[in-house]
Amino acid sequence: MGRKSLYLLIGGILIAYYIYTPLSDNIEEPWRLMWINAHQKTIENLATFVELLGLHHIMDSLKVVWSFYEVPPTSDENVTVTETKFNNILVRVYVPKRKSEVLRRGLFYIHGGGWCMGSAAINDYDLLSRWTADRLDAVVISTNYRLAPKYHFPIQFEDVYNALSWFLRKTVLAKYGVNPERIGISGDSAGGNLAAAVTQQLLDDPDVKIKLKIQALIYPALQPLDVDLPSYQENSNFLILSKSLMVRFWSEYFTTDRSLEKAMLSRQHVPVESSHLFKFVNWSSLLPERFIKGHVYNNPNYGSSELAKKYPGFLDVRAAPLLADDKKLHSLPLTYVITCQYDPLRDDGLMYVTRLRNAGVQVTHNHVEDGFHGAFSILELKISHRLINQYIEWLKENL
Repeated sequence: MGRKSLYLLIGGILIAYYIYTPLSDNIEEPWRLMWINAHQKTIENLATFVELLGLHHIMDSLKVVWSFYEVPPTSDENVTVTETKFNNILVRVYVPKRKSEVLRRGLFYIHGGGWCMGSAAINDYDLLSRWTADRLDAVVISTNYRLAPKYHFPIQFEDVYNALSWFLRKTVLAKYGVNPERIGISGDSAGGNLAAAVTQQLLDDPDVKIKLKIQALIYPALQPLDVDLPSYQENSNFLILSKSLMVRFWSEYFTTDRSLEKAMLSRQHVPVESSHLFKFVNWSSLLPERFIKGHVYNNPNYGSSELAKKYPGFLDVRAAPLLADDKKLHSLPLTYVITCQYDPLRDDGLMYVTRLRNAGVQVTHNHVEDGFHGAFSILELKISHRLINQYIEWLKENL
C-alpha cells in the first residue's frame, strides 16, 4: 500500500469515526441522520472555538449560519405568501389560492431554535407552513420574535403574545377570511414553549375576546427547574440536541451570565424558597411507569437566592408553562402533543400530558418511539414527513 493510499485510509477512518454514532435499531435512515448531525456538530464546534477566542458569541455565530437557510416569501401555484407586521412583529402569512365558500381555519405557528436562532423564513419552516396551509385549507401565520443573546426573556414571550393578540382581532381575521371559532396555535421546541405559554396567558386577558380552539405542541421545552430528568440522562449526548446544548439554550434565554448555566448543570439554581414549585415537575409522580424504570428520583439541591433574584425568569410561568397550577391548566383548549423517545425534552412533554389530563383537558399524545429532537422539522428525513402527515390529519379533524 502506497503512502498516499495509507493517508486516504487513515483519513477515511477518522472521518467515519467523527460521523459515526451508535443508534438504536429502530432509528430510520441512521446514516443520513448521522451525516446531518456531523454537519451540525462541526458548525457548533467551530462556533464554540470562535467564542473561546473571544471573537463572537456562539449563538450569534449559529444565527449567522441559520440565516443562509432562509428563503424569500415567494408564492407558488397553491399558496400566496406575504410578509407583514403584526403589532411591529414580522410575520409570514400563507393563504391558499383556491377559493373558499366559508371562512377558513387559522393556525398561528412559532418556530424553534432555542430562543436564540431561527426564523419563519428558514426553508424547512417555510415549506411546513406552505404544506399546512394548502392541505388544511387554512391561513397560516408564521411569526418571528427577537432572539437571544441580544434579547432575553420576557422579550420573546412578549413578541409572540403581541403578534398573536393582533392576529386575534376581529378586523385582522376578517381581512384574511379566518373563522374566529377555528383558530389554533402550534410550535416546536422553543416554539412549543412559547405556544404553551401564550395560550395560558390568553386565558386571563380580558382584552382578547377570541380564544384558541386547539394547541399543538411539538417536543416542547416546558421547564428549566430540573434538567436531570430521565430523558436528559438517557439522551445527554444524543444527536441534534444534547443536554449541554439545551441547558445553554435555557440559560441564554434569561442571561448571558454563564453562572446560571453552571448552576443549572449542577442542579443548584433553584432557591429553597421556591421549593414548592418542584411539585409541578416531579417526574417520579408525573411520568408513566415505563419512563421511570431504572431511575431514582433525588430530592433537589437548592442554591442561593442570588441567581433567582438576578434572573427571576427561570421561575416564571411564562417561561416555564409546567409551573402553572391545575386551575389554570383546566381552562386550556384541546391539545396535541408530540414527544420523541430520544429527546432530552421528552419528559417535559410527558409531564405536561399527565398534568393536562389530570386537570380535565382532552389531550391527544403522539409519542414517537423512533423519534428524536428535530424529527418534525428536518424535512430531508422520512420521519419528518410521517410526523407532519399525522400532525396535519389531527388538525383536519380537530381544528
